[in-house]
Amino acid sequence: MKILVCISQVPDTSTKIMLKDNDTAVNTQGTTYIINPYDEWYALIRALELKESGVATDVHLITVGKADTEPVIRKALALGGDQAVRIDADSIDPYQTANYIADYAKTVGYDLVLCGKESIDYNNGSVGVMIAELLDADYIGFATNIEVEGTTATVKREIEGGEETDLVNFPVVIACQKGVAEARIPNMRGIMAARTKPLNVIAPTAGAAVTTILSYEMPPAKAGVKMISPDNMDELVELLHSEAKVI
Repeated sequence: MKILVCISQVPDTSTKIMLKDNDTAVNTQGTTYIINPYDEWYALIRALELKESGVATDVHLITVGKADTEPVIRKALALGGDQAVRIDADSIDPYQTANYIADYAKTVGYDLVLCGKESIDYNNGSVGVMIAELLDADYIGFATNIEVEGTTATVKREIEGGEETDLVNFPVVIACQKGVAEARIPNMRGIMAARTKPLNVIAPTAGAAVTTILSYEMPPAKAGVKMISPDNMDELVELLHSEAKVI
């Protein structure tokens, strides 16, 4: 069984985001980037576990991005991916990104495509389901457990107020979240091996973006803290009602 894991590059949650060009773009200068945690901690690690258990034969990685994304995909290789593909395009449109990935996946023929439930930058959570549609494959989102037997997978997924268990035939696209696997740290052997693992750069297929970002807006600055005397409960209640609007 061949597995394709989608890897996206996102800003580190500890980095300070700055805007440019009249708030129409993110200033990448000085921004620290990481693998999207849902892609790394859950989708990629579960794929590696399936290979280690003998269920899968190959774990391939794919990302859409320019040359500055290569450190991120190399880290994914260091964790244990067999080979990687970078589609040489700078896309922030979910459909365009999904189209690029699906067109490549069709040329190889993967049994299982794994991705994170969403990226932590745009939080669209839509690339995985678009890939499934473009591949004419089934899709399961919000997966918390994946077990494979033969040509089927048993997948547990989170639903409103509970959990659902699905049985699905391959090929299938699954979006993963917390519970699917436990995060790993690449060891020195993996880091050294990643330097020589194949990382193929390919041109994107034709596919126009269907959405355009007009502008970004930073969240409002946090207001100062108001200190209320413990003897003045009436003022506290009034502020919680009129300003905080929590009661």
